[in-house]
Amino acid sequence: MSLKDVTALHGAEINAAVNRVVNSGWYLQGEENKRFEDKYSRFIGVKHTIGCANGLDALIWIFRAYIELGIMNPGDEVIVPANTYIATILAITENGLKPILVEPRLNTLEIDDDLIESAITSKTRAITVVHLYGRNAYSDKIGALCKKYNLKLIEDNAQAHGCKHIDGRLTGSIGDAAGHSFYPGKNLGALGDGGAVTTNDRELATAIRALANYGSQKKYVFKYTGRNSRLDEIQAAVLDVKLNYLIEDNRHRQDIAHYYYEHINNPLIFLPELLSDEQNVYHLFPILVKRGKRDALHEYLKRNGVETVIHYPIPPHKQECYQMMNRMSLPITETIANEELSLPISPTLQMDDLTSIVELVNRFLA
Repeated sequence: MSLKDVTALHGAEINAAVNRVVNSGWYLQGEENKRFEDKYSRFIGVKHTIGCANGLDALIWIFRAYIELGIMNPGDEVIVPANTYIATILAITENGLKPILVEPRLNTLEIDDDLIESAITSKTRAITVVHLYGRNAYSDKIGALCKKYNLKLIEDNAQAHGCKHIDGRLTGSIGDAAGHSFYPGKNLGALGDGGAVTTNDRELATAIRALANYGSQKKYVFKYTGRNSRLDEIQAAVLDVKLNYLIEDNRHRQDIAHYYYEHINNPLIFLPELLSDEQNVYHLFPILVKRGKRDALHEYLKRNGVETVIHYPIPPHKQECYQMMNRMSLPITETIANEELSLPISPTLQMDDLTSIVELVNRFLA
C-alpha cells in the first residue's frame, strides 16, 4: 500500500488543513485537537476522546489510570488474546500487570470466548479484546463474563476504526475504555504517529488526560508522575479530514474482500470465517497457507509484483523480550504465526488489480 497514494485521495483537503495549522501558530493542545476529539467521540458513540501520541500509549494510559484510581494494582492479571500484535501485551506489562494469554479460534483468528472463564482467577481485573485485522472480536459472552466477575473490558481498537458489533455499537464504544492507533497505515491514519483513548468514564478520562500531559491537570501542578504523550494539532487536523471518508474507504476495502472470498480457490489457502460487513472493516486481509507453503507463496507473489506482509511471524510469547513466556505452548497461535499471510487491501487498490492477484494465488501449487 502506498501511503502517498492514500494521502492523495483527499490531498487538497489535507493540505488545506495542514496549512491552516501552520498559519495559526498554535501547534499543541488547541482547537484542532478539540474539534477532532469531539468529532471522533460522536462517531464512535462515547462521551470522551483523549488524543495521545500513539496507540501503544493509549493502551498504557488506560491501565495506568486504573492503577492510579485504585481499581487495579501491579501484579493483577489481565486476560488478553495470545494472537495479537505485541503492543497489546506491552501495555499490560509496562504497568506491572500480568498478561494471561488465551488462544484464538483458528476459524476467526480472534480470542476464543469459550476459553476465557477457565483463565479467570481471584487476581483477574480485566479482559482485553483485540479487534485484530479489522474484525470484531467482542461477543456477548465476553460481556457477560465481565459482568459476572466484575471485570473491566478493554478494547484494543488499533486496527478496527469504523467496525461494529452485531448490535450496531462501534468497536471502541463497547468496553469500559478503548485504545486507538492512528499510525499512517491504519484505516484512519495520520501523517505520523497518533492515538486516542475513548471512554464513557469521566473520572478515567480526566486521569488519562493528565497522565499524558506530564501528570498535570493544571499548569505547573502535577498530580501524577506522567509523561508527554499528546496528539499534535497537525495530526488532529489531518484526522479530522480523513474521518469524513472513513466509511467510504472501509466500503472499498469490503468490496475487495468480497472479491477475494468469492474468487480465491486454492486447496492450500484457508480463509477466516466471513463476517458481515458491519463486523469487519478489513484493515488487513489475512489468509492461512497450509503445508508449510506460506513463505513460498510470499516469495512467489513478490516475484510477480504483488507485495504481501506476514502478520506476525513471531507471536508475543516467543519473543526474546518475554523470555519468561517462551516455554508456553500455544499451538493455535503458533499455527497462525507460521501460516498467516496478508494479501493487498487498501482504499487505493483498484478492482482491476484483483484479477491478477487472485489468478496468481489460485495458480500457486509449490
